[in-house]
Amino acid sequence: MSQASDTMRREWKINDAKRDAGLTTPDDIQRFDDIQYGPDSVENKLDVYRPKNAQGKIPVIVSVHGGGWVYGDKELYQFYGMTLAQRGFAVVNFTYRLAPEVKFPAPLEDTNNVINWMYKNQEEYGLDMNHVFMVGDSAGGHLCGLYSAICTNPEYAVNYTFKVPDGFVPQAVALNCGAYNPFSKEGVLGGKQDQELMEDFLPEKGSAKERALVNVTDHVTENFPPVYLMTCVGDFCRPQAPLLEVALKKNGVYYEFKTYGTEENPLYHVFHVTIQEPEGQKCNDEECDFFRRMMKNN
Repeated sequence: MSQASDTMRREWKINDAKRDAGLTTPDDIQRFDDIQYGPDSVENKLDVYRPKNAQGKIPVIVSVHGGGWVYGDKELYQFYGMTLAQRGFAVVNFTYRLAPEVKFPAPLEDTNNVINWMYKNQEEYGLDMNHVFMVGDSAGGHLCGLYSAICTNPEYAVNYTFKVPDGFVPQAVALNCGAYNPFSKEGVLGGKQDQELMEDFLPEKGSAKERALVNVTDHVTENFPPVYLMTCVGDFCRPQAPLLEVALKKNGVYYEFKTYGTEENPLYHVFHVTIQEPEGQKCNDEECDFFRRMMKNN
């Protein structure tokens, strides 16, 4: 494991524990925890959160957590996920296998296994598979973008051994503070740290073929799902968002691009996951409103 990955795991865990200290499951949420969705009995686990007053099948948000491809799990996103569920959605919050212990494309394989699990269990958990949305932040935004490309770009999808469920495409996605072209000059964390993370994540440590595969910007087509593209003043990934905007605009993909915070009152990377953050709650409201509008348009 590189120094960058080790540092991220240690320091981010401390900060995330402080963020979630004292938080509990809301009274209006029903949760189903630690359901195995794939072959790995430890890492392939998911939770489902639903509003207690919801009946039958309801629209779904699949949350792809961040953490630089080397850190994170569903526990760190449970309270964020439950706030989305309070807005009228079933939320599927899952853990995927991490680098460097497991390499790319393992998180994408896991994401696909989650979607397969959802189809098989839609009746039991009330999942409306005609209205499935995805959110991802940081590395999760990157993975969400790549998976959306796999669902909509057959020439790109042939690079993977797994097959997306027939006809599945997210109805829309929210990509938050994400990394969409990690080898660009804009980078992600900057310099040596970027290189170390990519070497931990990629089997060939960033070969030319791998570099081509992991750039979301290179695989967007006109069939890519509608995007709520979010960043903020103070986000170290902020330079990545315009790179994706160019690709979306070039291919005629509907998107809305929002930058939160101001130079006078900056925010921080993935601020929206902190449920005590008023601006984060505003962002989550606006993203869920975006999803509802996409449902009305189809």
